[in-house]
This record gives sequence, structure tokens and C-alpha cells, in this order.
Amino acid sequence: MRCLAVLTVRNEAAFLLEWLAHHQAVGFTDFLVLSNDCQDGTDAMLDRLAETGHLTHIRNPGPHDGGVQFAALKQADGHPLVAQADWIMAFDIDEFVNIHVGDHTLPALLAALPDATAVTLTWRLFGNAGVVRYEDLPVTGQFTLAAPVLLNWPWRAAMFKTLYRNDGTYRKLGVHRPRSPDEAKLPKARWFDGSGRSLGPEFLRQKVFSPFGRDNYALAQLNHYPLGAMESYILKRDRGRVNRADTDTGMSYWTERNWSSEADLSIAALAPARDAALAALRADARLAALHDAAARWRHDRFAELMAEEANRGLFGRLLMTPPARPIPVKDVQTLIKFAQSAARASD
Repeated sequence: MRCLAVLTVRNEAAFLLEWLAHHQAVGFTDFLVLSNDCQDGTDAMLDRLAETGHLTHIRNPGPHDGGVQFAALKQADGHPLVAQADWIMAFDIDEFVNIHVGDHTLPALLAALPDATAVTLTWRLFGNAGVVRYEDLPVTGQFTLAAPVLLNWPWRAAMFKTLYRNDGTYRKLGVHRPRSPDEAKLPKARWFDGSGRSLGPEFLRQKVFSPFGRDNYALAQLNHYPLGAMESYILKRDRGRVNRADTDTGMSYWTERNWSSEADLSIAALAPARDAALAALRADARLAALHDAAARWRHDRFAELMAEEANRGLFGRLLMTPPARPIPVKDVQTLIKFAQSAARASD
């Protein structure tokens, strides 16, 4: 069984080896990685990983009509690895598949859902946990505080990425879900959530977030680390949004994602296999040197960015702002009521 991970990256070399080692341990067999406009050696690291047979690297220099990630996925649509894959999933580098059944691998998850043609892996947001300085440490070990399992707001906290069978039902890659369905094949599609529940027909086309107020993680989840250390967040703002170049990564983004309510160490179940894969990657002297250079670049780039008042102001606000807290259900209902009213008015 060939399972393909499609990844888009820019200036994220310091995190690349951990992400790759983890998903090798999870059971992805092929990796198609598209990079653009790298300043930290990400593209050079990807070239070396391609030389050593760990992945396939494509440059995505632009133009980026519709956003960098959309342009990358459009380019990936026609790649032979996509045609050869049995299962496909599109990623960002701050997303880690976390499977809770069997040996914590993709075969174990798919064995638990034998009728599935698509599985929604709902984000579990892991917050900043008060970490200020960037350190060259595994993300999955450093950030272990997350959003509550049962959460009713914001809706973005319930977004998912889709692991889907490449059987022709969907003909194009998408950021959160596959696109361009074949109408003749669509009625046979079977979507399941991360707790093994069958999902309704509304999930076959456009839905990108799971139902609120229920456990979507019993079988699997997608650990999402969108913030990292405060220093790293300043670099993330500098990098820009992959799909919304005209939208600032500021306090709104931070506030909705900075959840540190509950400890979740479940991803550590795969740590021995991940660490073995990571050690094998770092045994390559060129990869180890590129990784170390990327870590230094992050420190240097942060110092450069802090010469600008906008970045100093944002850094100060990050230091002052506490983690997110759950909104009472009655207040969530008020928000939803106004949203529904606005939707009816626009129809």
C-alpha cells in the first residue's frame, strides 16, 4: 500500500527532519514536497533528501495564483507519485498525524475503518504554553498542552485534513479535502471521522470542519502546532500566510489558536520509531549540517526582524496575552445565532 504525503514549505528547514521522521514512522511511504522562496536552506535540505531517496522535491517559484499552497497543489496534481498513490493526504509542516489504535500507524487506522474511502483527521490545536525563545528541540515533545477534547468555538479549531483513497472519486488535491469529485463515483464514497463515525453527505463536497461538542479523536487526530515559540511566531508572520498573502498573521490568528487547556502526550507512543528514523536522517553529515545552519538562521532572522517596530509591538503583545479559554455554551449559541442571521440576510 502506497501512502503519499504532499507537503508545501518555506523557511522551515529547522522542523523538516522531525516532521519527515515522524511520518515515516506513521507509515507514509512517499513524500512529495514543494518549496518556494526559501532563505534558510529548506530547498537545499530537500534536494539532499531527494538525493538520498527520502522524498521528491519540486520547486514552486510562482506565479502563485490563488495562493502559494493552491499553486503548489495544482502543480502536484499531475505528478506521477499522485497517480501511483493508494492513499493521499496534504499537509503543512506544523501538522502531525497521531493515531491511537493498534501500533499507531496508517495500516492500523485503515484496518479499523475498512469501509472508509476518506478519513477526516480533526485538528487538535497545541498552544504556545508560554514558551518565549526558539530552541532546537522536537516540536512534538516541547509543546504538549492543547485545546480541550470537547470544544464549541472557534470553528477553526475543528478544521480537519483528509486522508483519502485515491480511487478516482476526487480528481484534484485540496488543502483540507480533495476536490473535483467524479459525480458518477461520489455516491459510493464513505467518509468517517477520527472517532470512526460515518459522516453524512454534506462531507462529500465542501465541508472542512468537524461537528462541535463531540470527541473527534478516539481513533486518530491531527496534532496541529500553529504557533510554536513566540520568537518563531514572529518568523511565521514574516513568512506570510500560504493561502492568504494579503492577511496578516497577527493577534487574531494567535488568540484563536493558543490553547493550553489540557495535556496531551499521546503522540509520544510513536516516539521510539520516530527517534530511530530521525537518527538515521541525522547520520547524514550534510543533512545534519543543513539542519544546524537552519536553526542558527532562525535566531539571526529573529534579531533582524526585531529591528522593526511592528514586530517588537507584536512580540510584546504575545508576551502579555494569556492562553485562550473556552467560551460558555450560551455565548457560543449567541455567536451562532448572529452568524445564521447574517447568512440568511445574504441569501
